[in-house]
Amino acid sequence: MERKQVGAREVVVPGDLLDDGGMRPGNGAYVLDGRIYASRLGVRNVSSGTVGVIPLRGRYMPAPGDMVLGMIVDIGPSNWLVDINSPYPAPLHVNEVPWKVEFGDTSRFLKIGDMIMAKILMVDESMKVQVTMNDSGLRKLEGGRIVEISHSKVSRVIGKSGSMIQMVKNMTDCRIFVGQNGRIWVDGEANEAGVTVEAIKMIEREAQTSNLTERVREFIGSKIGPAEE
Repeated sequence: MERKQVGAREVVVPGDLLDDGGMRPGNGAYVLDGRIYASRLGVRNVSSGTVGVIPLRGRYMPAPGDMVLGMIVDIGPSNWLVDINSPYPAPLHVNEVPWKVEFGDTSRFLKIGDMIMAKILMVDESMKVQVTMNDSGLRKLEGGRIVEISHSKVSRVIGKSGSMIQMVKNMTDCRIFVGQNGRIWVDGEANEAGVTVEAIKMIEREAQTSNLTERVREFIGSKIGPAEE
């Protein structure tokens, strides 16, 4: 598939091949079967033998306590490296997962490309980040689909006191997990999940407009009907 160009820059989407051997993966990239692929939408970037993806939007800056959706991009004998849509790598140590993992046995539990629900455990003054899965509801994701939005629009998707996202859940009967890093997991029947994704994109696109909650309600209702009482 031919990639788009922005000036002299090459735009890639998640899953696009970045390099088929000889380079190291950078931010926004992961390794599968010796090849390096894009894990996010952005511009292919090569520097000092490393290939990665520079996002087209602003980067998420992690803060302790944030709930995030992360992708496993590398595996060590006692930890995994998680892409959290941030400029900074986020290691996940075997002590921070809900399983008993023997040294060197990490790949049996989480593989490259797996998506997880995680929490930012620590960020120090040098922006060294650590994540954990040792909290209620955090797990490896199975099924569903991932939506990526600007992290700056996450609060609008959630709404005041969770009102927006709760309305979407009630009307679509979908399970939804909103990561503070701009990644959202949606799981449900195919039609309802598709409408949910469209609604989330609508919220992102029209975040600064008035009466958005009512317009989102009308949009979902026009697609699948009103929520049952």
